[in-house]
Amino acid sequence: MSLRSINIFERVAPILLIVVIGLAFGGGVLWQKVNALEGNNVNTKVATNPSPQAAAPQPQQPTKGVASIDDDPVLGNKNAPVTIIEFSDYECPFCKRYFDETFPQLKAKYVDTGKVKIVFRDLPLSFHDPMATKEAVAASCARKQGGDMKYFQYHDEIFKRTKSNGNGLSDTDLTAIATSVNLNLSSFNSCLTDPAQTDEVKKDLADATKAGASGTPTFVVGKSTSNGEISGDLVVGAQPFAAFQAIIDPLLQ
Repeated sequence: MSLRSINIFERVAPILLIVVIGLAFGGGVLWQKVNALEGNNVNTKVATNPSPQAAAPQPQQPTKGVASIDDDPVLGNKNAPVTIIEFSDYECPFCKRYFDETFPQLKAKYVDTGKVKIVFRDLPLSFHDPMATKEAVAASCARKQGGDMKYFQYHDEIFKRTKSNGNGLSDTDLTAIATSVNLNLSSFNSCLTDPAQTDEVKKDLADATKAGASGTPTFVVGKSTSNGEISGDLVVGAQPFAAFQAIIDPLLQ
């Protein structure tokens, strides 16, 4: 090997070493980001595409929100001092996780004791449709026959049976649930095609956006008011019972 060749190699080798180290470090950062995304406990409405450029800073998630109970179903004492407005998607796996793990504790400690009422409002995400909206309409049709009590019977059965992610239930399953909670099937089936029911779901969607909900589940937790407009803390995602308790207990004092 000539002296000139050796000199060229000596100059290039450090550069190649830097490139290799940079690729290894960058790959580690990317892997950490993927792991972080997989750990999310909220379904979001907007999916971002990877870009070769540096990502722009994301706006900070709001911590406060305002929402109306509207004319939506209420679980618990309507005169309870604290209100939780829940914006939820029946096909969201994190909504199901909240229903399975956190909701029973909230119900036992606060709802059944008359301290908190929960208002359920629909936020079906587009990538879970058409079934998410169909399930929201079906639950509303149950309410049309039997009021809030029948609504929450149907609501509970959806979350118990669905496998989530837009494929959790079928049209046949919705009819089976209607039968299990003793609905009149003729009236139920007619209601499913009523445009007014779909319009009600769309109204909930619009109100969720105004309240600051960008994914499911999202909750507004605050003191009850005479006009039904609740201003309070936003709880986003399938949070544990302790996250709700930390907000509710001071409101009850």
